[in-house]
Amino acid sequence: MGSVDSARFAKGPDMLPDRPVDNAPYHTITHAGLTIEGWSRAAVQSYWRIPELKIGFDLGAQPWDFMGTPNWFVSHTHLDHVAALPVYVARRRMMKMDPPTVYVPAEGLEDVKKLMAVMHRLDRGRQLAHLKGLTAGDEIELTREHVVTVFNTVHTIPSRGFVVWERRNKLKDEYIGLPGDKIKELKLAGTAITREVRIPIVAYTGDTAPAGLDACPACFDAKILITEMSFVRAAHRRDKIHKFGHMHLDDFVERAQRFKNELIIAGHFSTRYHPNEVRKLLDNKLPADLKARMRFWV
Repeated sequence: MGSVDSARFAKGPDMLPDRPVDNAPYHTITHAGLTIEGWSRAAVQSYWRIPELKIGFDLGAQPWDFMGTPNWFVSHTHLDHVAALPVYVARRRMMKMDPPTVYVPAEGLEDVKKLMAVMHRLDRGRQLAHLKGLTAGDEIELTREHVVTVFNTVHTIPSRGFVVWERRNKLKDEYIGLPGDKIKELKLAGTAITREVRIPIVAYTGDTAPAGLDACPACFDAKILITEMSFVRAAHRRDKIHKFGHMHLDDFVERAQRFKNELIIAGHFSTRYHPNEVRKLLDNKLPADLKARMRFWV
């Protein structure tokens, strides 16, 4: 976890943290060649990043270590998901880094620009960032190998989820088995001999009712799914939870057979719960196969 143990500083002024600045907690896990770092608690703050892809999701807070990540996808504009945006942008300017690119739901784009303008006036420092609005169906090319697609989630305000795809070019079926010189000849003649194949490697939902998850099949197929599980107690009514754009432990149990993911990271647990209660309920209720692939940010 990325938080600093304050007791270490009681030993004397020569004691230093492991990192130059350690101002927000986060967990780290590595899977399939990707590092997922982040933390999420309902109504507190949510922030995630994948350094190998140079992208982050949501800006409820901004660990100093995350400042170097240049591309951020904000799922929605509730404060626990966007409050640190001006801080992040200001830090990059202070450290003489290039302005970042930040994607937000299109419906909130103009208000986010106004927020940045207000912070410019209050802070007396320019808020330099490329702000872009996103709607469902948009595609953002990260690199030649990776593209991000956008889908709608179901929350109390306009919200988006994101899927990162790995792109590969494969020989078309009709050319499989041809000699290499023949394939080269076709290619030189301008014939399209390959087709693009996309593999979902990361899906991120932000806050959503189950309908948002269900509407994006790639969420169930991605190697890594980062999502929310805000509520776990049986006494908490699911109809009310869904109305406010969140998911319950039972929603995962009902969909256990649909999750094909290698790793599922669930966070955004309600502050009503002590971590020990969350762990106990998850341990007792989740099917063994699903539980083995899940990690809980609690």
